[in-house]
Amino acid sequence: MAERERRHVRVAVIGSGFGGLGAAIRLRRQGITDFVVLERADAVGGTWRDNTYPGCACDVPSHLYSFSFAPNPEWPRNFSGQPHIRAYLERVTDTFGLRPHLRFNSEVLGMRWDAEALHWEVETAGGALTADVVVSATGPLSDPKVPDIPGLDTFPGTVSHSARWDHDDDLRGKRVAMIGTGASAIQIVPAIQPDVERLTLFQRTPPWVLPRADRKISAAEKWLHTKLPATRAARRGLLWGIRELQVSAFTKRPNELGLIEFLARNHMKKAIKEPVLRAALTPDYRIGCKRILLSNTYYPALAQPNVEVVAAGLKEVRGSTLVGSDGSETEADAIVFGTGFHVTDMPIAQRVTGANGTTLAEEWKDGMESLRGTSAAGFPNFLTLIGPNTGLGNSSMILMIEAQLNYLADFMRQLDVLGGKIALDARPSAVQEWNHMIQQRMARTVWSTGGCDSWYLDAGGRNTTVWPGTTGEFKKVTRQVDLAEYEVLRPPAGPPADRTDGTRTEVAA
Repeated sequence: MAERERRHVRVAVIGSGFGGLGAAIRLRRQGITDFVVLERADAVGGTWRDNTYPGCACDVPSHLYSFSFAPNPEWPRNFSGQPHIRAYLERVTDTFGLRPHLRFNSEVLGMRWDAEALHWEVETAGGALTADVVVSATGPLSDPKVPDIPGLDTFPGTVSHSARWDHDDDLRGKRVAMIGTGASAIQIVPAIQPDVERLTLFQRTPPWVLPRADRKISAAEKWLHTKLPATRAARRGLLWGIRELQVSAFTKRPNELGLIEFLARNHMKKAIKEPVLRAALTPDYRIGCKRILLSNTYYPALAQPNVEVVAAGLKEVRGSTLVGSDGSETEADAIVFGTGFHVTDMPIAQRVTGANGTTLAEEWKDGMESLRGTSAAGFPNFLTLIGPNTGLGNSSMILMIEAQLNYLADFMRQLDVLGGKIALDARPSAVQEWNHMIQQRMARTVWSTGGCDSWYLDAGGRNTTVWPGTTGEFKKVTRQVDLAEYEVLRPPAGPPADRTDGTRTEVAA
């Protein structure tokens, strides 16, 4: 498509989950209406659109897992299910008038920084455009990860991933193999166990599981939260405060988590009476090192006679025979992978080419790094929501997203204040200093000392996923942009033949 045919926008937002919709709302509240939201699917919702597996629900209380600026007094349960969360996001989209900005079936195929024009050239499945600023809100839980299992292509039955559930595949009466024991698996197992002939759970590492304090929210509570918004705010504040107080145990004093392990063991003992099975389900690492899971039905399901736990990973597939890494063999009619997502190797990074002609994936080959979880050096006017080291182990990611929305808003203000055609590029020294601080703090956390191998860690064993502090602290450090951490790029002074990249302006600290 010729350059003159490309539509130009002030901001292009990638993704329409919590992050993308939040960014769109914040831009409108800033008075910026020249933006589009590029969505690869045909509806909003992100991970809550894609994950429709049986039993899918959030493990963060609903009144905390929602935007502070878009409260929902009608949440049906303490921990609401996927349909209610997706409906909430659809309602938010309409309430804030975002429909005109949405571009469905517009997966970003590639984007490149134009150093002369100081904008991004974006190629999508729905056409091409240019944008002064790009906000990537694809999220770390968007692209399913299926391990490369020898012989998987010989399996005659159905194969699916939890994030791509096949609702046309009726599992009733079948022999089903569940691969993995993460947050999705512990919801799927009890949901399908009563209906399948046999359920075999391949468990490489047992998770720590705590009780889930779930219940139906009464009509009286909903009425109170509607008529007296202060009660709703108080409920949210209490949920937030409790989790803030827990952070120091994860980040500074992991040994204090022993009491939580005691509670988790007792939770297991109530449902698992058989000593051998109980031993197989007992983790050998500190609680919190891997994601702590919440369920009242997982252990009771595993104790049922039609369930078998293979304390090993899936090593090989020989037709309908599944071979565990312990040598065990199991016959199956269907395989369900609950093996997570591409978190530390996000596919979007392969499609973003920065000022140096290298992709974000190439720059991150030794580990993801960005300034305040948002800006990567060499990628001007490119901001990532839920970027490196912004994940949480015990609280709501919506809190982190809203903090980054503050940063986005100030980023846009700074561009306006500087005036004219302008771009901000994170200084490599600022990125290095920020990430040095992160990794220093990470050294004493439970994620580094707990004795486990988790999806928080990248291929080099470095935790590039989790934030080693409170959400309040993150909100403070992302309140505003520090221009001293950025290089200011302006259009080249001479004709294109004389200059190949933007003029860099030093900004005093």
